[in-house]
Amino acid sequence: MSDISAETVSDGLDALPGAGLPITLSASAARRIHEIIAGTGKEQKLRVSVSGGGCSGFQYGFDLDDQVQEDDLVLTRDGATVLIDSVSQVYLAGSEIDFVDDLIGAAFKISNPNATASCGCGTSFAI
Repeated sequence: MSDISAETVSDGLDALPGAGLPITLSASAARRIHEIIAGTGKEQKLRVSVSGGGCSGFQYGFDLDDQVQEDDLVLTRDGATVLIDSVSQVYLAGSEIDFVDDLIGAAFKISNPNATASCGCGTSFAI
């Protein structure tokens, strides 16, 4: 684990549009998470994270995890659980985690009010 804390990260990000707003989980995302977890046969949760990288500077990460960390935000809806670490919470403040299934394909989509630009694939963004 790095020495970066949520307080260190948020020092320069308090003016972001989503600062102080809750992170939400849509019904369609909860349904899809529940389907994915049911297929594993394990008691797992979806971990959503933000890290440096991607073509726009930051990228979203989606992983299955069975461990809740002390600094995690725990979102639950309709039997689905999402975990978000404290540093990622700063970048995701005010966001909605959704699942979209359309002609282009099916994927989790994050509507992030803090993102000033994003790539075509929707997995990386800039602030």
